[in-house]
Amino acid sequence: MYSFEVTGGKKLSGEIVPQGAKNEALQVISAVLLTPEQVTISNIPDILDVNLLIELLGDMGVKIQRPTRDKCIFQADDINIDYLHSETYRKKSGRLRGAVMVAGPMLSRFRKAFIPKPGGDKIGRRRLDTHIVGFEKLGAEFSYATEDSFFHLQAPRLQGSYLLLDEPSVTGTANIIMAAVMAKGLTTLYNAACEPYIQQLCKMLNRMGAQINGVGSNLLTIEGVSYLGGTEHTLLPDMIETGSFIGLAAMTQSDITIRNVGLENLGLIPDKFRQLGIEMEFRGDDIHVPSQDLYEIQTFLDGSVLTIYDHPWPGLTPDLLSIILVVATQARGSVLIHQKMFESRLFFVDKLIDMGAQIILCDPHRAAVIGLAREQKLRGITMSSPDIRAGVSLLIAALSAEGKSVIQNIDQIDRGYQYIDARLNRLGAGIRRVGE
Repeated sequence: MYSFEVTGGKKLSGEIVPQGAKNEALQVISAVLLTPEQVTISNIPDILDVNLLIELLGDMGVKIQRPTRDKCIFQADDINIDYLHSETYRKKSGRLRGAVMVAGPMLSRFRKAFIPKPGGDKIGRRRLDTHIVGFEKLGAEFSYATEDSFFHLQAPRLQGSYLLLDEPSVTGTANIIMAAVMAKGLTTLYNAACEPYIQQLCKMLNRMGAQINGVGSNLLTIEGVSYLGGTEHTLLPDMIETGSFIGLAAMTQSDITIRNVGLENLGLIPDKFRQLGIEMEFRGDDIHVPSQDLYEIQTFLDGSVLTIYDHPWPGLTPDLLSIILVVATQARGSVLIHQKMFESRLFFVDKLIDMGAQIILCDPHRAAVIGLAREQKLRGITMSSPDIRAGVSLLIAALSAEGKSVIQNIDQIDRGYQYIDARLNRLGAGIRRVGE
């Protein structure tokens, strides 16, 4: 198990390019199971979660060529379906929540799927009801076997249906889309997630021969087809990395240019950082964050304390609230952070409080942050990374703090951020990866 030793207080400078989008990668890589033809995917992030999914596909029988670390050529023409019901698959996929998205393509093409109890971040309840109910409405039969801890799904025949999702789940929407593309007849999917990741998945599937209309909205219509072919697909830049780098620049008073961010797909992200007082310049598809001595949190028009909360797209992604919370600790002013979707995601604030931040954890979903306006710097401590986004938030805090910090359990950070220590060190950071 590795840790980061972080020497804080250094100003960074230079250019950095976001990796390919992690959340999109997990969806479109699962989609290669829908066809026996070759699918080429580029701009793949070299991170633990994505590499584990690629490894799982290889274990299932998918032929994989990886000419470079960011490009893979997949061909799923000889799949071992029974492997998905093995103890080996259960243990390996249990480390990755994204493995649940194998179920939709398997049902669609092979009419059978197995879902083990999902793994991933420990950030609160992340139920599978949206996935399972959607599959059932398409004609799948569902059962849970306590003896092997698998959800069993079988669908001798998938039939298009009207589905009104009880929540706009991103992974649930992706899974149902992949199950419906080869169902017989018309599927209408209402209250669907419409994040750029979902839009990218739909565009890829349409190039493969699917008939999906309404892409970019929360009402999708899918006319089932009998066969999907191969395609080529390039992942978007990771919006969460872009937001992380904006926050990093502000916290460390650094001058950083973030290159090729996919600006049109960032939604409200730049606006939310501007509400914290962070200056940004847009230069084509780049974002330049100049060095600022101080940034001041805005208030609402009536003068009341600003509230920043997550919301389904085109609202703010919940994956950036941890970053925004950390950045607010050194601003001038106060903000209420409201994490609506996951009730355990704010529990990392105790570590920030130990570093000297002024935060009141109101309940599992809300934290009030009183900005220190740099009058009192954070101090380095030893801490552990609880999940991907909290982990990189603590790394940002450590880079801005006085003294040395140690961040343990950095596998959590490596799950979502490729070579993050090497990339930030090239900007002037002081991060050392050490083994226990």
